Amino acid sequence: MKTKNIGFLIIAIFAAGISLTACSAIPDAESGRLGVTVSILPQKYFTERIGGDLVEVNVMVGPGMDPHTYEPQPAQMQSLATSQLYFSIGVEFEDAWLVKFQDTNPNLKFIDTSAGIEKIPMTAEDNHEEDELDPHIWLSPANVRNIAQTMAAALSEADPQNSATYQNNLNALLQDIDVLDEEIRTAFDPLTSRKFITFHPAWGYFARDYNLEQIAIEVGGNEPSAAEMADLIKIAQEEDIYIIFAQPEFNTKAAETIAAEINGQVILVSPLAENWLENMKGITRSFSDALK
Repeated sequence: MKTKNIGFLIIAIFAAGISLTACSAIPDAESGRLGVTVSILPQKYFTERIGGDLVEVNVMVGPGMDPHTYEPQPAQMQSLATSQLYFSIGVEFEDAWLVKFQDTNPNLKFIDTSAGIEKIPMTAEDNHEEDELDPHIWLSPANVRNIAQTMAAALSEADPQNSATYQNNLNALLQDIDVLDEEIRTAFDPLTSRKFITFHPAWGYFARDYNLEQIAIEVGGNEPSAAEMADLIKIAQEEDIYIIFAQPEFNTKAAETIAAEINGQVILVSPLAENWLENMKGITRSFSDALK
């Protein structure tokens, strides 16, 4: 991390007070809600769909933030201290921070919502590290079924008197996921072109599930070299690709350069939007339109 010293300062400032406040596995006495902290915004959507008014959700990586480089702010550490559960998902900042969160909040229960989900490599390209696994598991509706079930089980265990509500809400979410999955398959089935270019390789699970092929501009987390840019332009021309996908959280300069060379355009799609269901529908339309 670029600012490790700041991070340790944050921990030091709040260590004593925080560890004393997160001491219950039951809903907060004042609000009557179960305090839950999550790493990214899509998890907030899942938690609120399952928990409804029974939960109060604190998000670490907020709108416009990058989970690869994120560091928590003091106010977020204070909100973390009032939580009873933490839902992790495997994004990069967790590698450095979860241990610190545990040290300062010994009574906070951590649940790995990626448990049971088989990770895939970030990309099949030879120029990426083979052991770099894709953390973007929430971009697969099939994976989200597992994530949601893990969350519902944890909420029911922490707040058993409301377990029936959590289960009913989970069932409604699972139904929406099934409908979404069918909508995506219907949109993609007629496509003859199935390759797309994206700046950051976030769409591996999505591509796997729906028989698409992701071609990434970013190489091992770095901007492409001139030779790599030339190769990507050649691929785009050979495959008749005129849409380059990029994320609003990242610099789009490389994507815009390629788009200019192929007389194409850059379309921004975010894997981190809070309303996961509507975002996935919008992403499906964007990909379907680009591949027609």
